[in-house]
Amino acid sequence: MPAVLLAASAGVAVILFFLRIDRYFRTDDPTFEKRLRTYAMRGSGVVDVADTRGGSALGNAMTENVARAIAGRSFAANLQADLARADLKLTAAEFLVIQGVVTLAFALVGYAIVSVLFGANVLALPIFGFIGFILPKMWVGRRQAARLRAFNDQLADTIVLMSNSLRSGMSLLQAMDMVAREGTPPISEEFARVTREVGLGLSPQDALMHLVRRIRSADLDLMVTAIMVQHEVGGNLSKILDSIAGTIRERVKLKGEIRTLTSQMRMSGYILAGLPVAVSGVLLIASPASMRLIFGPPHIILPIGAAVSVLIGFMVIKQIVNIEV
Repeated sequence: MPAVLLAASAGVAVILFFLRIDRYFRTDDPTFEKRLRTYAMRGSGVVDVADTRGGSALGNAMTENVARAIAGRSFAANLQADLARADLKLTAAEFLVIQGVVTLAFALVGYAIVSVLFGANVLALPIFGFIGFILPKMWVGRRQAARLRAFNDQLADTIVLMSNSLRSGMSLLQAMDMVAREGTPPISEEFARVTREVGLGLSPQDALMHLVRRIRSADLDLMVTAIMVQHEVGGNLSKILDSIAGTIRERVKLKGEIRTLTSQMRMSGYILAGLPVAVSGVLLIASPASMRLIFGPPHIILPIGAAVSVLIGFMVIKQIVNIEV
């Protein structure tokens, strides 16, 4: 019992520390350096330079140590790009610190819960720790996918707006600035970055290439490629953009039809993945002694194997219904 109380106390302490990371999201720094970073881009233009945020001395020290440890690593650059695509104002070091805290919190709290329900079991630490490790990454992935989906939904109308602006006599840069002012996030935010980069001395073509690296969209790549080709060989850019907008609208319509046709299979995947968890919860309430036996050594390998099998099946179903257009 003392071990359970110790684990629970440690888990609560970690959670309280984790709650202080909201300081990372504060953007009320009025210094000139912060205002300059608003218009500056890091390196290749993939991400914005992160803000310097206040926080506890321990949190800042941890972040600085992690930042020094991952400096120059390729995975850190990839992680920073993923955070930018998810529109999270975090550095790679800050995200890794948060991920570590969540992992530790899940491991300790999960161990305490399992100890209360089924008795002390050291296997609960790696299992719940792994869950805590992947949850922040899944959260970033979901934000990134949602932002990309919103961007693609707005892209066709944005291209039409740019085409009409060019037809009325505006330049390409003026058309993009209009999108930044008149559009809605996330597309207005991304085109605002493009215009800021051009204002800092980049050519519109280089700024658009940075946009393609930030937003992994086949439709956007098609638009930027057409602009590049028109810049090299000439032609009526407004007509080209109108044609691209029509193509993108047809692709979006086709994707919607495919999503509708595969909705039953996707729902089946969610039901098949959630049903074992629901049944386990019911059995835990109805017969705690039997579940305590299953989740105790050496039989715990059975629910672990079942969880892995369900996860593999869910991923297979997800890949089947993920039809590219």
